[in-house]
Amino acid sequence: MTAKIKLHIVAFNVPYPANYGGVIDIFFRVKALWRSGAKIHLHCFQYGRGEQPILDKYCEKVYYYKRGEGVRYAFKSSPYIVATRNNPGLLENLCAIKAPIIFEGLHTCYFLGHPLLEGYTKVIRMHNIEHDYYNGLARAESNIPRKVYFRREAIKLKQFEQEALKKADLLLAISPSDQKYFEQIHPKSYFMPAFHSHDEVLAKKGRGDYILFHGNLGVAENQKAVLFLIQQVLSDEKFPAIIAGMDPPQKLRRAIKKYRHIKIVANPAAREMGELISNAHICILPTFQPTGLKLKLIDSLFAGRFCLANSTMVKETGLEGLCIIADTPSELKTAIKNTWGKEFSEDDLNKRKNILGSVFSNNLYAQRLCNLIDEV
Repeated sequence: MTAKIKLHIVAFNVPYPANYGGVIDIFFRVKALWRSGAKIHLHCFQYGRGEQPILDKYCEKVYYYKRGEGVRYAFKSSPYIVATRNNPGLLENLCAIKAPIIFEGLHTCYFLGHPLLEGYTKVIRMHNIEHDYYNGLARAESNIPRKVYFRREAIKLKQFEQEALKKADLLLAISPSDQKYFEQIHPKSYFMPAFHSHDEVLAKKGRGDYILFHGNLGVAENQKAVLFLIQQVLSDEKFPAIIAGMDPPQKLRRAIKKYRHIKIVANPAAREMGELISNAHICILPTFQPTGLKLKLIDSLFAGRFCLANSTMVKETGLEGLCIIADTPSELKTAIKNTWGKEFSEDDLNKRKNILGSVFSNNLYAQRLCNLIDEV
């Protein structure tokens, strides 16, 4: 792809602050494409985030659209995350400039097959397998009406996925395992790892001060992981532990309050979260949701010391060799005890640099993305 190519990116949310998985991937991909010379027209759906002037630095123009809301969208034939992003202004602005379009997730694909976009190169960045993700949310949810909602949406998402993905020219999967799934639907499905905030591995040698779990605490998947850790792994161990992330609900706060050696850090700014990861001795990263690639794993490997993960977190990521893998509470407790007295060494650091530098380079994959679009 030639320098200064025009490119539309349709984001499901305003991708700044870059403080949770999906928007981190979008924001740092925008930066990497900007560095490669791309002229980006960024389209953002707003809900809970205002306009962000920093995005103007990396984009030719940033467009903002109000996302729909309300229970009426739950009764549409389209999935809720798609139906609420049906904004005619988006279609009008896409039609005004003939350029390849990157749709971020199924969320933004309402107009994917519209006749006015015929002849446009269309790319879908799949942040996970959405219907699997929603089924996982249903399993993790204890509230019955919300559980039913997630199940119904999972059915809609699978149906929409089967129809929509075939209308794209390229699919970009966020993990190798997701790529294997999507290539059964579309012949041009490629693995492209998550873009992230790290230009180099900055993990500190030596020892840290605590065990850290970090993530968006407002989502059921992470709440389930935290409760698992508190109740079955960390409760009877006296190693200091920190649970850090956005929007922790009261049930997590109450659960953590029972233990003196466990504390919660709610809604840390990006710099504070970076310091928490950097100063930890162990980043503990269980997940019960097998789809996608968790950016918390990438952040922990670039900036933290030892990473203790379960098999589901690292399966088919290529990062298995950089983590200590344990699945059961007993295995996790043993791994913590065995790791607590160790120092993160020069050899550990060099191993990280060798693997992460080749597999998770933002600049390398920005150019790869440009080349894939050029070949359509």
